[in-house]
Amino acid sequence: QVQLAESGGGLVQAGGSLRLSCAASGGTFSSSGMGWFRQAPGKEREFVAAISGSSIITSYADSVKGRFTISRDNAKNTVYLQMNTLKPEDTAVYYCAARYYSGSSIRDIEYAYWGQGTQVTVSS
Repeated sequence: QVQLAESGGGLVQAGGSLRLSCAASGGTFSSSGMGWFRQAPGKEREFVAAISGSSIITSYADSVKGRFTISRDNAKNTVYLQMNTLKPEDTAVYYCAARYYSGSSIRDIEYAYWGQGTQVTVSS
């Protein structure tokens, strides 16, 4: 069974940076498209970033484009989300997710496996 474990969340001041990591076990990581989503209290889960198995194709939500970067290291079975110039509105629980297929997707229903999430809090 594929398992995903996020880490790297925490409390940071506005303008600061964090790097989230998602370690995968089981399955064939290099063949799986990966994504990051986030959910704030009382709000729906929203797409943040996605990357194809080959790392050639990436997608970003407009709200994070230019500030966040998704990447992966298939040798380590890990996907990363580098978050720069953080804003209070970035505060949420961040989840990583894996697809059955290698392509990237911005739709949460296209993802089969989900991590437990890591809290990111950005203070003013």
